Amino acid sequence: MQTFSIRWPTWRTGQTRPRATEPPLRAELFGVEQLARHARALAADHTVITHYRSNQLLARLDGNEQSLRAFHRATLAVDPSRHITPAAEWLLDNFYLIEEQIQLARRHLPRGYSRELPRLVTGRSAGLPRVYDLVLELISHADAQIETEPLGAFIAAYQTVASLKLGELWAIPIMLRLGLIENLQRIATRLAVARKDRNLADSWVDRLQAMAEKNPSHLVVVVADMAKSDLPLSSSFVAEFCQRLSRQSPALHLARSWLEQRLAEEGLSIEQRVQLESQNQAADQVSVSHSISSLRLLSAMDWKAFVESLSLVEQTLRTDPAGVYRQMDFATRDRYRHAVEFFARHGNRPEGEVARDAIRLAADRARPAAGDGRTAHVGFFLIGKGRTALARAVKVRWPWRSTVERSIHRFPLAYYAGGIAGTTLLAAGGFVRLAQTLDVQGGKLVFFTLVFLLCASQLAVALTNWLSTLLVQPRQLPRLDYSSGLDPDCRTMVVVPTLLTGAEGIVRLLETLEIHALANRDPHLHFALLTDYRDAPAEILPGDHGLLEQARAGVARLNAKYPAGNQTVFYLFHRPRRWNPGEGRWMGYERKRGKLMAFNELLRGGDPAGFSAIEGDTSILPSVK
Repeated sequence: MQTFSIRWPTWRTGQTRPRATEPPLRAELFGVEQLARHARALAADHTVITHYRSNQLLARLDGNEQSLRAFHRATLAVDPSRHITPAAEWLLDNFYLIEEQIQLARRHLPRGYSRELPRLVTGRSAGLPRVYDLVLELISHADAQIETEPLGAFIAAYQTVASLKLGELWAIPIMLRLGLIENLQRIATRLAVARKDRNLADSWVDRLQAMAEKNPSHLVVVVADMAKSDLPLSSSFVAEFCQRLSRQSPALHLARSWLEQRLAEEGLSIEQRVQLESQNQAADQVSVSHSISSLRLLSAMDWKAFVESLSLVEQTLRTDPAGVYRQMDFATRDRYRHAVEFFARHGNRPEGEVARDAIRLAADRARPAAGDGRTAHVGFFLIGKGRTALARAVKVRWPWRSTVERSIHRFPLAYYAGGIAGTTLLAAGGFVRLAQTLDVQGGKLVFFTLVFLLCASQLAVALTNWLSTLLVQPRQLPRLDYSSGLDPDCRTMVVVPTLLTGAEGIVRLLETLEIHALANRDPHLHFALLTDYRDAPAEILPGDHGLLEQARAGVARLNAKYPAGNQTVFYLFHRPRRWNPGEGRWMGYERKRGKLMAFNELLRGGDPAGFSAIEGDTSILPSVK
């Protein structure tokens, strides 16, 4: 197979201005299979190390931005009578997008972001993040045309030899954006050099034309000056020079003859240079258009699905013995993966091994004789009380902040009450010592000390609360993903505890219940009213029966309006009044809390006698979670 060498930049900390000799990221075009083979070869060749270093990519991004802005200003200043190349037009028309992408890259690449990413030890990208070298290779062999399938195949093939960290997978879109901006900067720098050569050619043609019109016999003097000058024989200069000469007087052919002779001395010809210029302009136009289109694609891709499809940690966690992990929402799964990263970082173990250890511990608890079935879920060992067992398995060295947080969670009362009491007593001790130095004694000392204790305790509470926000991180509860609907084994009843106070109130309750149902159409979601009568001096009032019948009829009407096969969507659970000797009135037992307790007891198979009236099919109640 023919190989192509790519000239990479010399990366130095603080180097911000790109060199004009850096060619675009353009090498042999590979198909999907060739990209996969190349990725496996890169994985076998890469040697990485994780250590803290300054973020050289930010310095490079700043340099790229400066170069692109300078090119944009120079292109806008070009004489309208002079044409610009198609690639320059693309850059000019889409410069607003390039600016947006530069700002987006800077926002997503804080100075400490890439410090923990594995870096290459040897090779042309030594000292740079491994994932950045990967995206540069992909951009080079795809001519900046990034597509989802080749990108996924490239990364997946690399991981068959060497697995990438979760942080590296999440860094792919940022690194792709940086690589595409780098490619555009190189092309822009190349276009700027070509524009300079064309301007030089125009200036010599103008001098030749002026001399031919003023004194043709001295034309040879201008040609002699050209011969003495160190003219660039680039394709841009030769093509522009010859194109301008072809439209001028035949007397200027002397200059063309000199140029032909000069090129022939180096084994070149005008036709070769003109053809090379056409090829360069076409290649630059394609590369710029591909880069711009790829930048648009980066903003449209679903990177959450992309990372999860390629993460080896994700694939391991999906083998959760409890079968719950794959049913959780993205935020919860991401929290589990971050826990794997934490244990891998502080246990000096690969992330894949940590995930497998967590699955192994969960599988041991999944055995029938292992105890509580909830411990068979991998989350018990990643974010629950089993973290200590997993930490022992992977030999984690807890950082001081995690140690403090774990201690606070283990002894919350001792931390909170002890912190307040300790701060208050320390402040009071200092106050007493100060008062004694001022010769405050006896009853005055006791009185002022008690007053100061009250004030100091308020300050201690505020300080303890503030310190808690620094030492204890907030945690979201794990959640299942119900974006596509509830599972049959997660049937849910939405209940509205309320009072039957009047006909108008019942109408509003039924309308609200209908709105809730229309906003949450799911075959495994049901809605119910938990009702009581108003407190009264008697067990039954004259209008009670009418209100109850109105509510029952309304629920029945909703079920008829929104049929759900053989299931009931809307329910009514009504309780009778009971005598409360403490308040001396007839009322619903324990009011709102009592209704919820009675309903939960009914779901658990309890006696339905706690409700005097039930509207709806109660056969599904045992399946409600």
